[in-house]
Amino acid sequence: MSEHQHVRADGTVSFLPHRLNRHPVVVRGLTADELWVCCGLSGAAGLLIGAPLSWMFSTIAIAPTCIVLGIAAGVFAGGGFLRRQKRGRPDTWLYRQLQWRIASRHPLLAGWVGGHALVRRSGLWSVRRLAR
Repeated sequence: MSEHQHVRADGTVSFLPHRLNRHPVVVRGLTADELWVCCGLSGAAGLLIGAPLSWMFSTIAIAPTCIVLGIAAGVFAGGGFLRRQKRGRPDTWLYRQLQWRIASRHPLLAGWVGGHALVRRSGLWSVRRLAR
């Protein structure tokens, strides 16, 4: 048996237990990718708050301080929020939820996030079987 028969197309190994194919939790329930996004967004928010304050008080030290405080608050609050949202759901739930929201609210961006591949039908489903 060759070594490549156990590797799936997405790079995971098929014969290992499921928990070994998951991304590890790094901080407060966030995986590494989620942590980078959380740090980036909260750092940008800190910059948006710190830049006008540093201009208003004529000191540059306020901007990096607000960035660091924003990242700390974002990881603390964002980690707790995402941990509560992801509890009991599949590993890919967060990414599919974001993909669905972008595809349903912004149809022009749906192609960029793969939203056209989602099943977005609402209503009753039937299996069309006859009772015997």
